[in-house]
Amino acid sequence: MAVYEHDVLVIGAGLAGMRAAIEAQKMGADVAMISKVHPVRSHSNAAQGGVNGPGIGEDGGPWEEHAYETTKASDYLGDQDAITILAQEGGREVLQMEHWGVVFSRKPDGQMAVRRFGGMGKARTFFVGAITGQAMLHVLYEQLMKPSVYQALRNYEEWFVTSLIIDEGQCRGAVAMNIHTGELHAITAKATIVCTGGLGRVYEPSTNALICTGDGIAQAYRVGAPIMDMEMIQIHPTTLKGTGVLITEGARGEGAYLLNKDGERFMSKYAPNMMELASRDVVSRAEQMELDEGRGVDGCVFLDMRHLGEELIKERLEEIYEIARDLVNIDITKELLPILPGVHYAMGGIKTDVDGATPMPGLYSAGEAACVSVHGANRVGANSLLDTIVFGRRAAEHAVPWLRSQTFKPIPESVVEKDRAMIQEVLARPKTDDRVARIRRDMGETMSANVGLFRSPEKLEKQMVLLKELRARYEKVGIDDKGKVFNTDLLFHIELGYMLDCAEMITKSAIERKESRGAHTRLDFPNRDDENWLKHIVLTKQPDGSEKMSYIPVTITEWQPQERKY
Repeated sequence: MAVYEHDVLVIGAGLAGMRAAIEAQKMGADVAMISKVHPVRSHSNAAQGGVNGPGIGEDGGPWEEHAYETTKASDYLGDQDAITILAQEGGREVLQMEHWGVVFSRKPDGQMAVRRFGGMGKARTFFVGAITGQAMLHVLYEQLMKPSVYQALRNYEEWFVTSLIIDEGQCRGAVAMNIHTGELHAITAKATIVCTGGLGRVYEPSTNALICTGDGIAQAYRVGAPIMDMEMIQIHPTTLKGTGVLITEGARGEGAYLLNKDGERFMSKYAPNMMELASRDVVSRAEQMELDEGRGVDGCVFLDMRHLGEELIKERLEEIYEIARDLVNIDITKELLPILPGVHYAMGGIKTDVDGATPMPGLYSAGEAACVSVHGANRVGANSLLDTIVFGRRAAEHAVPWLRSQTFKPIPESVVEKDRAMIQEVLARPKTDDRVARIRRDMGETMSANVGLFRSPEKLEKQMVLLKELRARYEKVGIDDKGKVFNTDLLFHIELGYMLDCAEMITKSAIERKESRGAHTRLDFPNRDDENWLKHIVLTKQPDGSEKMSYIPVTITEWQPQERKY
């Protein structure tokens, strides 16, 4: 088998990955990008409501306002040096996207339109109807398709990474399977940027695509990279009943109401100032409390957009109109939409500095796979897209000069043998009554039940026991397809291993954090505890296979923690 060699290997082809690849290629590096799906099928495609643009004209407002509101929404667990960079450089990146061709929605005078998102004191979210992520993703892919870029960039499309290559303590690329042939190859690099997105499918249901299986986070964990803030899982306030499909916060940004069974705008009790546009964790908890106290209807509350009018809905929320019509046969211009809280985003991930660098030389990360940490305990809406383009670019800007200052030796072809043996062992397993899909479903449903919006010590400990049982089942379960070409049976098996790693890290960290902060609500510790828990939880796998739990203090540069009020 051939060994492919590059300067920079970007794993993942969503917004963070493509932005990193574009920047590294522009700096003259030999760049390769690898993705298990076609790049424009990446989950960035699903982002709907918009991207924050601090500092863009009067609408963007001073970057300091955005930095403060991001810090506040994070429940003061966000690192303020990283948040400052996000706010200072974010507006420039949004304008770059516009210059590259993202056709942002406009005001009548031609200026870029804005809407307000949760946790924000003013409207500073720029958008393309309700398809902002899709529009940005396609424009970045267009940039990669330019002849000057395309000829210089190797795109390993529909290749599946099985492990990272580590040589003498440095990350030197990845072992990957060509899904078309089933063959394993070593793709070596001097710098590797992990942009594999989130892990939402550890839970069921979830707003995330089926491909969001925590691959990069688990791969980095297995080679000893630190993983931080894994207990912080964002529950989005508005997912469609029965499907888990995301209903954009942009609907509430345009003025939609949340109603209980009595027709009451119940957020007036929980966030009297910002109402439906309080931070996401506050709104999700409020919805669940309404449901728990009997003021829901068939397990949901309602999103009311009727007063917005058909013209505005079809201009600015057309995708939501179509989702409601196609999936639940509801006309949102005339009817209430049943919604409930649902798992949406992982604030935690691979620990990096503000340049995307991990403590492991040669290993970088950006986007949802990374934990910089700009999101802390709760992400502000429309900051996820901003995070991808700011820190995707910054990771490349740091990686390329770094690799030029280093010397590297060739990586032998034999690095693939461990993964080849692992695959052969799975293929050789006899068929049993158990199935990968059944284990995956059991994991997702129990994670939602026990490590969801409200967490108790009994449920968390129960989940650790269940995860051990699921791990034992996983280590025995076989697959039906023994072939090589497009063996999705095999891919799903490997993905399940990644998800179980992530589920265990989430649950262990949730057990450890004995307070309530942001998305992490402990029923036995209902208050935030800055004296003992104003710190990040970090999990690191040791060379002997054991796990070390450590703590890193939160970086505070400007804003001291105070009680959040919305």
